[in-house]
This record gives sequence, C-alpha cells and structure tokens, in this order.
Amino acid sequence: MDQGSKMVGKRYLTPEQLLGFENYKYSAQDTSPLSNYVMHPFWNTVVKICPRWVAPNVLTFVGFLFTVANFVLLALYDYHYYASSDLPPGDLYLPIPSWVWIACAFNHFMAHTLDGIDGKQARRTGTSGPLGELFDHGLDSWTTFFIPACIWSVFGRVDYSISPLRFYFVLWNVILCFYTSHWEKYLTKILFLPWGYDVSQVLIFAIYLVTGICGQHIWKFEIVGGVSSGVMFEFMMYAGSLATSLPMSFWNIYKSYRDQTGKMLGVTEALRPLLTPLVFFVLATAWVLYSPSDIINSDPRMFLYMVGTIFANINCRLIVSQMSCTQCELLNWLLAPLTVCVMVVMLLPSLEMAALLCMSAVATVAHIHYGVCVVQHMCEHFHIRCFTIKDRAE
Repeated sequence: MDQGSKMVGKRYLTPEQLLGFENYKYSAQDTSPLSNYVMHPFWNTVVKICPRWVAPNVLTFVGFLFTVANFVLLALYDYHYYASSDLPPGDLYLPIPSWVWIACAFNHFMAHTLDGIDGKQARRTGTSGPLGELFDHGLDSWTTFFIPACIWSVFGRVDYSISPLRFYFVLWNVILCFYTSHWEKYLTKILFLPWGYDVSQVLIFAIYLVTGICGQHIWKFEIVGGVSSGVMFEFMMYAGSLATSLPMSFWNIYKSYRDQTGKMLGVTEALRPLLTPLVFFVLATAWVLYSPSDIINSDPRMFLYMVGTIFANINCRLIVSQMSCTQCELLNWLLAPLTVCVMVVMLLPSLEMAALLCMSAVATVAHIHYGVCVVQHMCEHFHIRCFTIKDRAE
C-alpha cells in the first residue's frame, strides 16, 4: 500500500466491485436536440482550446468548484434567502449586488461547459475509463443540490415566491429525479440522458444574466390567475420531472424487462435501491414537519445543505454499485446518526440547531472521506492518477 492509501485508510470498494469496474463499459443515450445540435458542437470546439496535458478529472473538479463558489457567494449575501424580498422581514436585508449575479452567470456557464468537455477531453487524450465517469457523476450528485439551492435566491422566500417548506419539496423533486436516472441505469445498464438537463442549465444561465443586468425586481410579476413568478418556477420544476423525466425512466425500465435487455433483476432486488431514499425522505420530512423551532424556516440553507449532502453520498454509492454491476447496499449508514438527531430534537428541543450543525458536519466529512477513499482505491487498482495523465491518443 502506498503512502496515499495509508493516509486515506478506509477501503470502501470490495474486490467484487473492483472486478466489476474492470469489466465496465460506458453506455449512454442522448437524444436531446439541444444537446446534439447546439451543446455538443459548441463543446467540440471548446475542447480543442484545452491543452492536451490537462486531465479530464481536473476539468470535472474545477467545474464543480465553480458551482460551489456560487453557493458560497450567495450564502454570504443571502444566507436566509430574504435579500430578494421586499416584504418584511425582507425589507431589512440589503439586495444582492448586480455583480454577484453576473459572477453567478459566469460560474454557472463555466461549470456547465467544463462538465460538457471533460468526457471529450478523455476521449481526445485516450484516457477514458471508469474512474472518470464515477468522478463526474459522483460530483454531479452533490451539484444536484447546489444548483437549485442557488437559483432560489433569485426569487427569495416572501413576495412572488414560495415558502422554504415548498422549496424543500422542490429540492426533493430534483434530487429524486437524479437518483431515478441512476436507478434506471442500475436496472437497464444504459444511462438515458434527460432532455431537460441542458435546457435547465441554459435557462439558469439566462436567469442569472438577466438578473444581473435588470435587477431582481424583474422577477416580481404575476401571470394569469394571480400565479407568481416563484410559483411558476415551482410548477416548471415539477412539470419537468412528472411529465418527462420520471415517465421516461419508468418506460425505459419497462422496455428493458419487456425486451430482456437489462439486468432482469427480480422485484425485491430491483426495488432494493429505493429503500434508503425512502427512509431518508421520511426521517428528513418528519424533522421538518415536527421541528420545535420550525427549522426549515429558521435556517433553511443549512437544513437543505444537510439533505443535499446526505443524498449525494447515497447516490454515489448507487453509482458505484451500478457501474460495478454489484448489489446495491440496503441502507446507508448516515441514516443512523440522522435518526438519532431526529430523536434528540424531539426530546430536547433546545439542542435542535446543535443537532443540525453536527449532522451537517458528519455528513460532509463522511461524504468527502468516502469520495477521496474510493478515488484513491481506484487509482491504486488501475495504476493511474486522478489529476494527471499521460496522453495516449495518436
């Protein structure tokens, strides 16, 4: 074992999973017109600017950091999501400066672009492999929280918008759609890329840019029937998943069983990956609904961060199982401390904020540790490095 492995310590990957990664072949379908006729031609041009010595995983990681930068920046200027609101208590908070929205637009554009060219850089340099896909989708699991948590600042939480509780369910809608797409691949062996992804990324970039140029008040309007802009945004989020993403996932799963092209797992094994997110949803929602201090309103950012981080770990473990063609774990261990926190909150209400901070810290450290260990173990097994490459393309 090398020095890096000694520093990391924990080995999360089993010999069976490593063997599965050795035999893994990437299989995906992308039928989106926007993706095929606009985004990919653009990315094919951009990737030629990138030096060949830059590792694809560097592009992936830097893109992720751009998204995190948006979350940190907006947390500094709008921690409680009141800065875009005019009604009390939003009138007590300074509005977010225009340059912050321009910076968010730039960061989001860079994150989307780097996420689009990392795979192309890998194929361009002949360094494609399971580590790159795992690294990419693993960081996407966390990004799935950061992006909606940032865009909510555009609308705020009071006038012309939705409450923190309603946004909590919007977030669950987003992360469950992401999880379902990987559960779909777990069963079908094919990653069907949803049409809505690139559309949503372009729209979010446009929203940031328009907000930076015109100001946050441009989103203070109502449409037919008195429906506000924030409610319209909420409706679009649900419509995108319930009308397109989820039905297509279930249809693709059905077809894989009908045509016998997937893994053909029995009902119990097929539904096994759904137990952890179901228990997680029940625990987190019980905390929200029975919170002594109304935690979703008193500190929505921290609570949503905790939910997004635990979800990222759950989703990463599903991706590992899906790519290595091994059985998914039954329950994620982070549900145990979460259960303890919920019990502490109910029995000792004065400790609620401390419990939230502790659970957020535990989830963050555990998830980062898991990611670092898995990447290190795969690098050791395949005799490669994560952030440096040898150009093998002719």
